[in-house]
This record gives sequence, structure tokens and C-alpha cells, in this order.
Amino acid sequence: MDRLVNTVRPYAWGSTTAIPELLGVAPTGEPQAEMWMGAHPGAPSRTARGPLNEVVDADPVRELGAAAVDKFGPRLPFLLKVLAAGAPLSLQVHPDLAQAREGFAAEEAAGVPIDAPHRNYKDANHKPELICALTPFHGLCGFRDPIAAADTMAALGVDSLKPYVDLLHAHPAEAALREVLTALLTADRREMAHTVAEAAQAAARLGGEFATYAQIAHHYPDDPGVLAAMLLNQVTLQPGEALYLGAGVPHAYLDGLGVEIMANSDNVLRCGLTPKHVDVPELLRIVLFEPIDPGVLRPEASASGEEVYDTPIDEFRLSRFVRPEGAVPTDVTAGTPQILLAVAGHPVVGAETLAPGESVFVPAGETTELSGTGTVFRATVVA
Repeated sequence: MDRLVNTVRPYAWGSTTAIPELLGVAPTGEPQAEMWMGAHPGAPSRTARGPLNEVVDADPVRELGAAAVDKFGPRLPFLLKVLAAGAPLSLQVHPDLAQAREGFAAEEAAGVPIDAPHRNYKDANHKPELICALTPFHGLCGFRDPIAAADTMAALGVDSLKPYVDLLHAHPAEAALREVLTALLTADRREMAHTVAEAAQAAARLGGEFATYAQIAHHYPDDPGVLAAMLLNQVTLQPGEALYLGAGVPHAYLDGLGVEIMANSDNVLRCGLTPKHVDVPELLRIVLFEPIDPGVLRPEASASGEEVYDTPIDEFRLSRFVRPEGAVPTDVTAGTPQILLAVAGHPVVGAETLAPGESVFVPAGETTELSGTGTVFRATVVA
């Protein structure tokens, strides 16, 4: 197996303290948003054998197993992260596989540079993802009932929000949500900035659930995404709880520390809360305009002590082991590639003792035993 040295990405929304506290190191004062574990070319984990993407490229069948290569191709299908949100991330959606392939092909044919700021599709893959909380974790996920959203907007007492309140009452749910999101994202930005400011002031006065919108507006004071956020469900995850985010579901992480796993893709269409490009027509093609229950996931325990987070896709499978003092060793050998990440205690993988925040890559088929005490997340695939 390979002990991993992982890159921490310093995105502006990152917490300055959460990842350093996990790793047991002093904060630098700079935001530390995501620690990447995997073979993504943007920031591959480093091993004694070289960058993990190069290790996989050199012998995909040996590293990933024949079944995974046959099903997903010669690359690690998932990317594992520790995510530390100190401020809201952009409100966003991800395409399904067919939409990603179509969008990528269209931009390639049009000659849009892969690093162009207005490019939507960086690859031809979908990006389902799962976030599991390590601390209380707050976010927005999926549309709420439009009448509930209308009630929230109406309670703010802002005259310029009344047309959106009326639209949310006047149509079937899908049509109402589509029309209001479209109106918010295409309105005059100067007029919208005034409405957002009024709404934020009212939200701060009201407090309670409205405080979330005041917090978002503090970071994005003139962004229509502040109002779009009112269309979505607010979700709070307790440690160990998770949220699965499928294609077309609008979402944003607001604050907290978690373990995130996703298909190995970088396809994001933004709806707001960002200075980056928002492609409204393409976004409206991708968004799933229907109210949903966010569906908080809790792990299902097996006889071996492995607690599995059940998701409907195969590119990743996330589970955890919570090992008390005196627990017997557990065989975690698998015919698929694995990354094992410690988040508490000092568990032992094979002969490697891991401190919180440390991780190892285990090639497919390599005999592996988990012992010691603490909490370990296990990332692999279903092949």
C-alpha cells in the first residue's frame, strides 16, 4: 500500500482552522478549503512511487483491478476530500452522464479552451457526490415546496420580492420554481443588489431560520443567489450523517467540516453566490425543478463493523469503521482500489499507523487488515 501525501487547496471560502485542527498542526492564517486524496490530475496525491495518477497510469489493472478498469476505464473513478467550509460555497448543480457527454462534446467542437472562464464542461463525466459530516455541517440541498419559499420571501416584507411571491403561488411547483429562478438570474443586477440588501437586513432582524440568508448575504452582498437560496431546503447534518447529491439538484455548502467523495469529474454549473461565470440557459437545461426531501443518510452497519453509506451509483462507495479499544482486527481486502482515511484515534492499516487526517491507497487485491482504535473512512468502488 502507499501512504499518501495530499494537497490542501486554499480556496477563499475555506476555514482557516478546521483542517489544521484535524491534522494537529498550527493554522497558517490562510483559508484551507479542501484536502484532496486520489488521482485527479489537478492535485494528485503523492506516494513513494510517484504521483498517484502516474502510478495508476503505469499499470491500471494492477492498481485498480480488472473489474474496475472494465467498468470505469483505466483511471481511479472517485476523488476523496476533506472539505472545510468557513463561508458559503457557490450555489451549483452537476449534469448527469448524458448531459456531461453532450455538453463536453459541444464545447470541444466549438473550440472553447478547456481553461476558459466561461467553459461549463471540463470533462465528459457526471459528478454525483456524497458529503459526510465530521462536525455539525450546514448546507442547502434541493428545492423546497414553492409555497414555503413564498412564505419565507413574504415574511421579509420587501416590496420588490412580491412579484416572486406571486409567481410561486400562481403555478404548479415545477413551473413556479423554473420561472422564479430564471427571473432572479436574469434580472438587472443593480436593481437586484438593492433587493438583496433589503432582504438581508430583514433576515438579520428576524433571526432564526432567516439568519442563514443574512449570513449568505454577508459574504455575497449583491448576489441574486441570496434570494435563490430561499427556494432551497436548509439542512443541518450531525457528525456521521451524510447527504447524497445527484444530477440536477441545486445545492451549496455553508459551513462545517466533512468527508466528501465524488465521481472523478470537475463539471459544475453555477447558479449564484460566486463571481464566476453563470450560464443561465445551460443551467436551466440541467436543473431538476421539483421539490425534494434532501434525505439525510445514516450509515448501515454490517456484521464486520463496517458502516456503509448507501448511494445509487457505482463510481464510489463510502463507509466507515468506528473502532473502540480492544476491537479485533478486520480484514478489508478488496478486489477494487481503496483509500483509507483516519479522522480520529490511531488506527493501523496493515503496518501503517495513521494519525487523524492521514491516508493510504491500497491497490486492488492487496491483503489488508485494519486494527487499532479510532475512526477510519473507506473509499472504494462497486465493480
